[in-house]
Amino acid sequence: MLSVFAVALPEIVPGDDLAALIGDALDGQLEPGDILAVTSKIVSKAEGRVIAASDREDAITAETVRIVATREHPGGVTRIVENRQGLVMAAAGVDASNTPEGTVLLLPEDPDASALALATALRARFRLELGVVITDTLGRPWRQGQTDAAIGAAGIHVLDDLRGTSDSAGRRLDVTVAAVADEIASAADLVKGKTSGMPVAIVRGLANLVGPLDLPGARSIARPSDEDMFRLGTAEAWAAGYREGLAARAEAP
Repeated sequence: MLSVFAVALPEIVPGDDLAALIGDALDGQLEPGDILAVTSKIVSKAEGRVIAASDREDAITAETVRIVATREHPGGVTRIVENRQGLVMAAAGVDASNTPEGTVLLLPEDPDASALALATALRARFRLELGVVITDTLGRPWRQGQTDAAIGAAGIHVLDDLRGTSDSAGRRLDVTVAAVADEIASAADLVKGKTSGMPVAIVRGLANLVGPLDLPGARSIARPSDEDMFRLGTAEAWAAGYREGLAARAEAP
């Protein structure tokens, strides 16, 4: 049976030993096969990924690898970009929520490495096999609202590849690959919430997904660019096509 419950932590500040603090909060509560869903904000705080709010726009630019879409609105400009972590998200993940006044948070520099460090330390401390998922909130194309997804992971299978198996009617499955790390992140968000002060959740009942620490991390979930059918926003794709059309016309005999 699947169960998910949240755990409170003290306020995290740069330099904190996050694995020790999480371990203290979970002492006596963990079972083999548990998966910990850890909000990325506390990882960012512990790793010192905190900057002045006045530097937010510059930070978004610095964290951007590729611009997907840019839209002006009465409150300013929204930038949907691919960031250094390979994630496509608004503002490169630079976030002003749940952080001290006058500051904003960057995402962990390498969320998979952060998850691995936590999983390694907690497995050693409690002498049991567990997984770690680092979560962040994302918007979704074609859907209103946001949900949490896995941006880092260690010690779990992040995808459940069902291709080659059969459905309940005996038909072969050829494309079904379940993004179980994202599903874990979303389930955990239901109990962690955004303002509860409980940034860690224990997800129990999915021990079949827990495995070696050298399993691929959450970065492996990102779709390769050559398979991305929606690489640009609508306006950006139209503008790129228009430019290509002009160039082709200029080169025509």
